[in-house]
Amino acid sequence: MRIDLGMWLERAGFKTLGMPMRDGKGLIKTVAGSLGGIVVIAVILLLLLGWWWSFKPALFDVREMARARAEESGQRVVVGYVTSATLIEVAETLLDKNGGYLTNDVLPPSVFLDDMPNWEFGVLVQIRDLARALRNDISRSQSQSVEDPDLAIAEPQFNFDSNSWLFPATETEYRTATDALYGYLGRLADPQQQDAQFFARADNLREWVALIEKRLGGYSQQLSASVGQMRINTDLAGDADAEQSTATPSQREVRTPWLEIDDRFHEARGASWALVHFLRAAEVDFRGVLEKKNALVSLRQIIRELEATQDTVWSPMILNGSGFGFVANHSLVMASYISRANAALIDLRNLLEQG
Repeated sequence: MRIDLGMWLERAGFKTLGMPMRDGKGLIKTVAGSLGGIVVIAVILLLLLGWWWSFKPALFDVREMARARAEESGQRVVVGYVTSATLIEVAETLLDKNGGYLTNDVLPPSVFLDDMPNWEFGVLVQIRDLARALRNDISRSQSQSVEDPDLAIAEPQFNFDSNSWLFPATETEYRTATDALYGYLGRLADPQQQDAQFFARADNLREWVALIEKRLGGYSQQLSASVGQMRINTDLAGDADAEQSTATPSQREVRTPWLEIDDRFHEARGASWALVHFLRAAEVDFRGVLEKKNALVSLRQIIRELEATQDTVWSPMILNGSGFGFVANHSLVMASYISRANAALIDLRNLLEQG
């Protein structure tokens, strides 16, 4: 017995775009074609959305941002205001940029994007380091002074798991940290609140610079290893009596795995993006110290090198040619800028140590 699917559906009250439904095979082809078209359109839209979400935020003027924020809130721009406001702005940019915070997303297209999550992690590490420096050093007059209550909330909140999707979501924890920073900033700008302080001293700046040195040194090593290198073990260099827990070879080959090359590149790019803003803010708040130590030019050179890491990458993918090969190696170019910035940071720290 032959069943006319189209007639059966029509009697049941179904219509399709005003077309007769007498032919069951034709109906199936029409439905299949429509579903195929919907899938193609959905894929195109997801690709466009992923492309849009992969755009990195542009650099902003920290002085203008701080002035506008102070005017809007009716606050004074005091010592430390620009650095604190910049930390808030960078944290909010991390959460509110195109697509929001993507690292913990579990749905398309975010789940297929790895460059932006690595960029986000680079920014996050610098946020954590500055929040730590604010809590432990810059806001405290001496080692036995009481820590700021708002910074005591913000610093551990920023160290929450960066990949938590739910219960609680990472964004919720980081916004709690940002709210605490708003509390610190408000008390800092209030002349009646003398318990909130920002001590722009050379030793405080030196402690933070030492953190940045280690971060940039690590990025430089990872980026340089994109082509593979034989490295001499210098772990115990400079101290004849130094020891280590486990013996290691005198030299070894170091190579970044091929699938991680673009990850390390974008993480370093995100860290550099955040550092450009933080160091610009430090130039404002620590200006007196930097001028006294004759270190202002050194800081500006560091900022200049890190700004170069934000130049447009014209290639659709991160290339990994050999050192002097025919194809470019973007990781080595990035390593060059970061290494020069790190060398200038070492000089800056030495200047800050001078009496």
